[in-house]
Formats: sequence, C-alpha cells, structure tokens
Amino acid sequence: MYKKVEVEVGGKTITVETGKVAKQADGSVMMQYGGTVVLVTAVAGKENKPELGFLPLTIEYQERMASVGRIPGNYFRREIGRPSDQEVLTCRIIDRPLRPLFADGYFSETQIIATVLSADQQNDPDVLALNGASCALTISNIPFNGPIAGARVGYIDGEYVLNPTKAELADSRMDVIVACTRNAVTMVEGKVDAMSEEEVLNAIFFVHEQVQPLIDLQLDLQSKVGKEKRVVESVAVNEELQAKVQEIAAAGMAKVTSTADKMERGSAYDELKKSVLAEIDPDGKNGKEIGDLLSAYKKKIMRAKIVDEATRLDGRSFDQVRPISSEVTYLPQSHGSALFTRGETQAMVTATLGSQRDSQRVETLQGEDNRRFMVHYNFPPYCVGEARFLRGPSRRDVGHGTLALRGLSAVLPSEEDFPYSIRVVSDIMESNGSSSMATVCGGSMAMMDAGVPLKAPVSGIAMGLIKEGEKIVILSDILGDEDHLGDMDFKVVGTEEGITSLQMDIKIDGVDRDIMGRALAQAKEGRIHILGEMAKGIESSRTEVAEHAPKYFSHKINTDKIRDIIGPGGKIIKEMSAYYDATIEVDDSGLVKMFTKDGSKADALLKKIQEMTAEAEVGKVYKGIVKTIKDFGAFVEILPGTDGLVHISELANERVGKVTDVVQEGDEIEVKVLEVDGRGRIRLSRKALL
Repeated sequence: MYKKVEVEVGGKTITVETGKVAKQADGSVMMQYGGTVVLVTAVAGKENKPELGFLPLTIEYQERMASVGRIPGNYFRREIGRPSDQEVLTCRIIDRPLRPLFADGYFSETQIIATVLSADQQNDPDVLALNGASCALTISNIPFNGPIAGARVGYIDGEYVLNPTKAELADSRMDVIVACTRNAVTMVEGKVDAMSEEEVLNAIFFVHEQVQPLIDLQLDLQSKVGKEKRVVESVAVNEELQAKVQEIAAAGMAKVTSTADKMERGSAYDELKKSVLAEIDPDGKNGKEIGDLLSAYKKKIMRAKIVDEATRLDGRSFDQVRPISSEVTYLPQSHGSALFTRGETQAMVTATLGSQRDSQRVETLQGEDNRRFMVHYNFPPYCVGEARFLRGPSRRDVGHGTLALRGLSAVLPSEEDFPYSIRVVSDIMESNGSSSMATVCGGSMAMMDAGVPLKAPVSGIAMGLIKEGEKIVILSDILGDEDHLGDMDFKVVGTEEGITSLQMDIKIDGVDRDIMGRALAQAKEGRIHILGEMAKGIESSRTEVAEHAPKYFSHKINTDKIRDIIGPGGKIIKEMSAYYDATIEVDDSGLVKMFTKDGSKADALLKKIQEMTAEAEVGKVYKGIVKTIKDFGAFVEILPGTDGLVHISELANERVGKVTDVVQEGDEIEVKVLEVDGRGRIRLSRKALL
C-alpha cells in the first residue's frame, strides 16, 4: 500500500514514502530532507536460527556519486566494492542503536541497506539513513522493538541547532549524532569543541525532546501500512540442566570471578568449562548448550558480584582507574612516539609529520577533500593472545580510529601556525578494555613528543554500566569482561577544560538523563586523573619539531615569480627538490613552503629561493654582470633572471663616447637602482656610486 507522510523536525520537513519503490523488501522507505533522499530497505531470512546464538545483522550504507551529479574519479568510474570510511562510520551509527532492540530469540539473517539517491550537500544523509532504518524495520514483519529516532545537534552562537547544514556546522562547536527511543537515549557519537559536561548533556536531551515527532510518525505509519510482526519464541532454557551446570561450576566460577589477571581468568574459565563438560556431557552431545549455560552463569555471577558485593573483577572501586605508565621517544627514529599502558591495555603510538602533499585525498559527495590529520588504529591478533590472519582495517578499527581522531582534532594547531600533515598510528600491543582510549592518550603524547603544538593534552576513558532492576552501578575504566557483560560502553574524550568527543553504545533499552549525567561527571574525574598520569611522561608539546622530522620554512614571493621557481614542465622545482632533498610547494598566492629532511640544507635552499625570486629595490646597490652591450647603454643582470639598464649617461661622471670604453660583456660591476617603472623595467646607475 502506498503511503506518504510528513513531519517537521528542526524547522524542516522530513518526508517518508513507502509502497512505491523496493516493494519486495520486508520493509522499505524513501526518506527526504531538503534535497537529500535516501532509500532504506530491511529484509530478513525466512528461517530463524537459534543455534547460531547471535543475531546475524548486516548494515550497509552506500553513497552514490550520481546523487550529486558526479562520475566517480577512480579508474573503474564506478563505486568500488570496499566502502569508504564515511560509509563504514554511518553503518556503525545505524547498527549500534538498532541491534539491542530486536526481540529475544530472534536469530534470522537480517540485512538493512541504505542508499543515497540524492544529496543536496547541505543536509547530511547519515541521519536520514538512521531514521529510515528504524522506519523500514517498524513497518516490516521483522520483530523489532522500536522505533528509534535520531538527529544531529550543533551549538552555534550559544544555541543548540537540530540537524545543522554543512555550512552551519562550519561555525558549530559541536557535531554530535544522538539516537533515542520514546523514553531514553540509545546512542551518542560525535565531536565537541572542549565543552562542559552540562552543555553536552543538555545537547543530548535537546535531541531527545526534538525527535519525538519522528517516533510518532513511525508509529502512525505502522498503524496504516505495517505488516504483522513475526512471532518468535524465546529459546527455552533446560532448567534441570541449568541447575546442574551451576551446581557443578559454583566453586570453580567463584575462582574465575575472583581472578584479576585477564589471561589467568581466561585460562581458569577454560579449565572449568572442560571439567563441567567432562562430568555432564562426556559424549559431547550437548556441548554447545552446556557452554551457553555456563557463559550465562558467568555473566550472572560477575554482575551480582559488582551490584551486590560492590566488587569488580580486579578488585578496584567503581570509580578507580587502573595503574598507568607511559613514556615518550620510545622509538628512536620516529618523529614522535609514546608507549601508553593502562592495566592490561597497551598502545604503541607514533606521530609522523609530512608536507601538504602527504595529506589524505578523499573523494566524498562534497568533492575531493584533503585531510591533513589522520589517525589509524590497528588491532593485531597477538594483542589478545590469538593467532589469525591479518586483514585490512575492520569496521571496528575504522570506528575506533575516528573516535580518537575526533577527540584529538579539537586541540590541533591551525594549518597557518603549523603547516605539517600529521599521521598518528596506534598499534595495540595488549587489550583488556578500551584500547581506543589508550589510542587517544598515546596519540596526544606522541604528537607532543613530535613537537606538534597542541592547545592542551587530551585523554579518554571508557565508562560502563550494570543495571539490575533499581540497582545501578557506573564503572570507570572498564575491563573487556565488564564491557562484554555490562549494559553500556560510554567513551568520553577531552582536555582538562572540557569534552572533545564521545561515543555511547548500550545493550539495554536506553539510559535516562540521571544515569548519563552521573556517567559524565564520573568520567570527568577519571579523565583528569589520567591527564595527571600522562604528564609524568610529557607535560606539554616540545618547542621544536623532532630531530628526524622534516623542517618547515616558508617565503612569500610575487606571483609573477612563481614560474621562475617551477620552470618549464616543473623542471626547476624538481631539480631543486632533488638537490636539496626537500619538498617544495608553491600555492597560487605566491607562498613557497619548503620541507627538508636535512636541516643543514634548509638555509641554502631558502637562500636559493630568495635569490631566484628577489626583486630589485630602489636605492639598493647590487653587484651584477654585464650581459648585453647596446649603443645606448648596458644591460646588467643584478639578480638571477633580472636585468636592468645602465644608460650610457649613467656609466661615468665624464661624458662617455662608446659604452665599450667603460664596460665589456661579462664584466662584474656595482650599480644602484634608480627606478623601477610600472612595467617592471629597471633603471640602473654606475655613476651614482663613483
């Protein structure tokens, strides 16, 4: 059945259309906001597969270049198979608030595809895709306990702005996406310009209030065209077997949950599982079921230990951060490096400085974008004691790197003050919770070690939540098991002054303002504590760039001289770059940027550039070479490629009959500049110096 509905959000109309396009999908909607249109479809497999033990949910987000009237710039001239980082990040934004809201016992293969069909380059399609995914699921027969709604929030001139345009975001101190249910917040992600916890909290719940009409719209659409939801039966628990597993495992599980070391705890659990299986299921017929019951028992005991006994796995108090150690200049040849260790999580982070040519060129819907700051996060298998194939960066790797990039971007110097490109690489050496926050801390220290003049050091902390009925516990600096078994993973990045980025995922229906406010306040205490520990390694940015980093210097020239530096076909600039082992860049304004690895060659290169582009100054004396003799005077080269005329009357005090009576071609003489006319012609005098 075709249906089209509209609702006003943030002063603009969102239009939702269904029943015309992609009608064979279980649910499909066309979402429009301004000139941006996104098609979102939801399809589920017909068979429920409880034996999987997890929901095989796949989210795909595709940006079509035709949506902005462009042909892709790659060799194939089509959208290539691997999604861009922006597409990956949008997939994660859609996935995280939806995944906890599917019905218990639902394990069918489910796929959501969002395709950008039209983009006005002002209204970002990612938020439309998020809302469209919820809407497609809501009107489908898929057992989804939504709907949710989401929006972007900015902060401009002291006011919160819902779904700001690209132009408005340029003046915003905040770019945060929030997803909500009717009663709570389910996902937060974005960057902030060192704003306070209260300002960020107000922004989040400003969105919660403003997007309620979107939830009403989805429920209204469901009542008119929604399909009957599939009935899913929860997986029945064999209570007799469950009781037997818990009885046999009780003593061993107490040991597991009181073992602080991650690897030892894992080994103790593996041994316990073997013994339980050997006693209950020697024939191996019910191994998976027993394993699932044992895992559920572990979760139950660990959560009870925290909530009822106020005891964490490693014995810390709820707001206590694990021991931290850090050092910089760990790698002798890198421009900047830091080894940051917090408990059993460790990141080795490097900072590398490059020229403008080293910036990352990315094709987006807005055109080609040059990014001077990059953060790359790597999670090798050895960091968790595993052996597996090395692949390219996963969606998780891209997400963690982007979270760190957003948090660190707020403290970078401007390109005018520090014209280097900067690449931060974080290799996780060990992982037991919040390696992305270790990346933030190590990245801040590595850049300070490299001599990047950061506005302030940055740290990050991951917060957790255990909610059992009315009992609520907020945990600082969560372990991997506390993340896996808990209800929230809330990462907060910032300086001592305020928050610079944040990301929240939850596994329950949502969190209210009180819980989030408490988490932000506790995160601030932890963040400042971590900054104090980082200061023991390095307090502020070094005053000079690292010894091995390229040295930067610049020189402004007349735009008419640009061709003198570049030469025909770039010949001159290439020769100078090779001779001085330097990167030389000239922009249209005449600013010459020079990056040289060998500082000893920097002065010589600058002198060469100055000589090549120098201009004659009236009243200044030059030692030049006579290049050409004419009857009326001599042309003298006073600067490379710059000649001036010494008229025969200006050669000597006495009257000169022939120019050659005074000078010959090739002679070196001193002359004074008398005049430079509007056409650039230079009048010289030898007589003025006699």
